[in-house]
Amino acid sequence: MSKNHRGSGIRSLPSHGRGTCAICGKTNIKVLWEKEINGQNVNVCKYCNANLKNKARKATPVTETSAE
Repeated sequence: MSKNHRGSGIRSLPSHGRGTCAICGKTNIKVLWEKEINGQNVNVCKYCNANLKNKARKATPVTETSAE
């Protein structure tokens, strides 16, 4: 099966969605995720996006459920 439309959503973006990550500073990496950091919306790479999600998940308290 052909994959003609893969990546078509980012072809219209400047530099095909590539740039410099605001958190880690890597250059020429896909920065497709917009996050609010210190009151500003910045674009981050997928690795920093996952890192922010994991930190938020670990920061929330775990509620224990009792199996009765």
